[in-house]
Amino acid sequence: MTTILEIKHVTRRFAGLIAVDDVSFILQRGEILGVIGPNGAGKTTLVSLISGTLFPSSGDILFEGRPLGRLPAYRRARLGIGRTFQIMRPFPGLSVLDNVAVGALFGRGGGQAQLAKAREQARAQLDFVGLGRNVDQRADELGGPGRKRLELAKALAMQPKVLLCDEVMAGLNLVEIEEVIEVIRKVRDAGISVLVIEHVIKAIKSLSDRLLVLHHGEKIADGEPGAVLANQAVIEAYLGKRRA
Repeated sequence: MTTILEIKHVTRRFAGLIAVDDVSFILQRGEILGVIGPNGAGKTTLVSLISGTLFPSSGDILFEGRPLGRLPAYRRARLGIGRTFQIMRPFPGLSVLDNVAVGALFGRGGGQAQLAKAREQARAQLDFVGLGRNVDQRADELGGPGRKRLELAKALAMQPKVLLCDEVMAGLNLVEIEEVIEVIRKVRDAGISVLVIEHVIKAIKSLSDRLLVLHHGEKIADGEPGAVLANQAVIEAYLGKRRA
């Protein structure tokens, strides 16, 4: 395995608050890396730093060995960094198909210049995530589980090499969680490296090749899921010292 994404001593400050504090790690090609931690640990901020909606206060982010610097989000998307969003906001008034076609139009390599080809690619991704029957439905009419799948389809239509998933299982029942896990495994099997934030520990343990744990913006563990979840510092971060 080779490294596709490298985070080197990245810190992000908001006035007096340090949201991400000197974090370093790598993501390998073909790997699923789970990122866990309590609320406020800096997980979503980290994803925003990688995707380019925020920039580090210090440190470096390298994609395929290239420092990203202050490259804006749309340029990173065209290089091959895609993401889902924790707060799902489909384009109002557009169909499910055209919501995903937007990703195809503006994705890696400049995207598809022709709407017909973009829709063809979007249809394939909707079939992939299990929304093939909803192509003509208005996206803002989808329920929570459908919107989660739509977020995945939009990101996948951009043809990413790295997919950043921000709590795509939040609010789902056990059956729906298993279905999303299966989709993410299929994404990895298609050659896409995945970084996934999740609070459902059982799900993230079964899905991830490796776990990274953040607490108060700092990395406190990084390694094989079983060993990480048995780490005393990780147990204390989730349960508190009295219950650990």
